[in-house]
Amino acid sequence: MNLLVAQSGGPTAAINATLAGVIKEAASKNEIDQILGARNGVQGIFREEFVNISERLNEKDFLKLLSLTPASALGSCRYKINTKTDEELEKIINIFKKHNIGCFIYIGGNDSMDTVYRLSDYVARKKIEDIKIIGAPKTIDNDLFGIDHTPGFGSAAKYIANVFAELEREVSVYDLQTVFIVEMMGRNAGWLTAAAEFVRGRYSNIPYLIYVEERDFEPTEFVEDLKKALESSKHVLVAVCEGIHNKDGVCISDLNKTNIVKDAFGHNQAGGVGKILEGIIKAEIGCKTRAIELNLLQRCASHILSKTDIEESVELGKNAVKLALVESGKMSSLKRVSNSPYKVEYLAVDVKEVANKEKKIPKEWTKRAGVTKEVVEYIKPLIQGELSCEYEDGVAKYIIL
Repeated sequence: MNLLVAQSGGPTAAINATLAGVIKEAASKNEIDQILGARNGVQGIFREEFVNISERLNEKDFLKLLSLTPASALGSCRYKINTKTDEELEKIINIFKKHNIGCFIYIGGNDSMDTVYRLSDYVARKKIEDIKIIGAPKTIDNDLFGIDHTPGFGSAAKYIANVFAELEREVSVYDLQTVFIVEMMGRNAGWLTAAAEFVRGRYSNIPYLIYVEERDFEPTEFVEDLKKALESSKHVLVAVCEGIHNKDGVCISDLNKTNIVKDAFGHNQAGGVGKILEGIIKAEIGCKTRAIELNLLQRCASHILSKTDIEESVELGKNAVKLALVESGKMSSLKRVSNSPYKVEYLAVDVKEVANKEKKIPKEWTKRAGVTKEVVEYIKPLIQGELSCEYEDGVAKYIIL
């Protein structure tokens, strides 16, 4: 039989490390004849656009370079399976049968796990025993249920922490009241924004104001927080989650929008809150202000990878293959056994317990304009160790599939 792997959702710096883990483990199994990759997730399956990855295995340093290549090497999609009928599910399974695919591993986040759940449920209902469907986690947002932390988060958090360390140097250069607002991704979870806490007070006493999605955000309170911070320092750094909302649940970034764009899964297209806060500061306080939106840079920074993140991502991919040979409807997962020394174990969770759910920062770990020490203790092991992409002629060297 053949194994098919695909990637879905937003790319990360570690999703290809998971892919490399899948390939490495699958190549060692006698039960698996060919390793195929689908272009652009489920959409590529419908079009039967498959890459024969097995043909690339003899290339020098193929898996090493792949694991250090950012973004989704197979391409991605945000496609929601039609749940009103079984037509699309039946079509996918028929394509699997046509290509002798006995294992399908889908690497992705919340929405991708919905696809895994739908497919595995269909296989179970139709009593199809020779096709196994398994999910492998990814998302920089760190909002998946059923896993302690997600592949991609550690590297993105490491990037953010170091950006704040660098911005501290930048903001303190001039003897002027200066506020930098840094907007982070995360959709409806503030894990990435909370990573800024890791460097607060490490090099200076510059105040940090950290606003995560898990707490309501009111502009009047923000102005009060900032004025108070400026009483003790001419320089302030503000970390803000793209999805912060007011007490009515309205995203601050949507307040001035007349047309809110949604994706296939009904999620608002977030972004722009930093500029809104910049306008508020200029109007209410009038000091020098700059809004910085890290945007896509924070999720695919292969020059500053967490070694822990990449190594765990590879292991989660390998674990997904082991699961796919014996069962279906699971997601490859890990559990934190201890923090000191840091240790995890790999296991399986029912994908139905993961699909379309969001894991947020515990409310008791958050404050009005900050987060607690528990967040630092949680993040610290995940950003340890340094890895970087390979270089050729001074620029990054990547694997292209």
